[in-house]
Amino acid sequence: MGHRRNAWRERCARQNGQIQRTAARAQVARSPIVEADAVAGYGALFNAGVLHHEGAYHLFVRAVRDGYRAGDGTGPRFVDYVSDIVVFTSIDGHDYEYGYVLAAAGVGGMECVEDPRVQWVHHAGGPHLVMTYTHLPMSGAGPWRIGAHRLCWRDERFELDVPSGRLLGPSEIANKDAVVFTLDDGRVALIHRIHPDMQLAIFEDLEHLWHAPDEYWDAHLAELASHTLLSPSPGALGIGAGAPPVRTDAGFLLFFHERRANGAYTMNVALLDLASGQLLSRLPEPVLEPELDWERTGDVDEVVFVQGAHLDGDEIYLTYGAADRCVGAAIASVPHLLDLLAEAADDRAA
Repeated sequence: MGHRRNAWRERCARQNGQIQRTAARAQVARSPIVEADAVAGYGALFNAGVLHHEGAYHLFVRAVRDGYRAGDGTGPRFVDYVSDIVVFTSIDGHDYEYGYVLAAAGVGGMECVEDPRVQWVHHAGGPHLVMTYTHLPMSGAGPWRIGAHRLCWRDERFELDVPSGRLLGPSEIANKDAVVFTLDDGRVALIHRIHPDMQLAIFEDLEHLWHAPDEYWDAHLAELASHTLLSPSPGALGIGAGAPPVRTDAGFLLFFHERRANGAYTMNVALLDLASGQLLSRLPEPVLEPELDWERTGDVDEVVFVQGAHLDGDEIYLTYGAADRCVGAAIASVPHLLDLLAEAADDRAA
């Protein structure tokens, strides 16, 4: 895949230019990889997870149906705001083509399906493809929760394994921004967000997560502080998982978002232990923040919202929603990030 990544860089440089924003920053294309209004029947296309499979990049995109409008300021930000999940594909990670609708709102009691993350989880000796997303029930039927489905690959496209659909986590409490990954000892970890922090829950295996009893979540909530993985930086309003963690020899790289006091969303990174999932280090500054016009202005201004990460050699290909309107992409250097995280850990210990 290296020649494809080089082609991606060369095309960005030739057509749009590239920028190196800070010492920790990734190389970023100056134009979105998926624009709003690119698919008939949809407006905003943003907050996308990514998976490289069968020689192509598959982008799982939150797609808002046409017809939504701004609220009057006394209720929701938008009215008639209904999201589906659609899939785009690309050979080089730069030029994407629309493929199909994967999950539609209004099916199975879901009013909206938002912010998909797609990840391989090892279970019973093999990999299982899991999509987590934010599940919004029919109006008035409860808070947002974590939805999850297994995915199948059939006839050159992904499909929902419909019977596998689950709501994960405790009921009757707002909970979202979930990613799932396998620890080195085979246990399965779930990172989730009960505002304003990120929490870590550990399970014996994928089936334990899928069928965790109420008693498990009651105990988790009773000691929520002890399960807190990351909290917002001083002055920030909230924090949440972004992309599924990327495994390196030094630990899992977790890219996540943080909402600043002024409402802006940034992309940040931490390092987690391979055996426990616990925090090893965290960079004090973001690796990406809204700077380009299409990151700063949109349906919700000043937003970069990471959701996808694909490891390619010593680099990570990242996908993120921009201003709740379109999808951007960036490339990060693994050795460089690990060096900075090691320095941050040393500074913290000093």
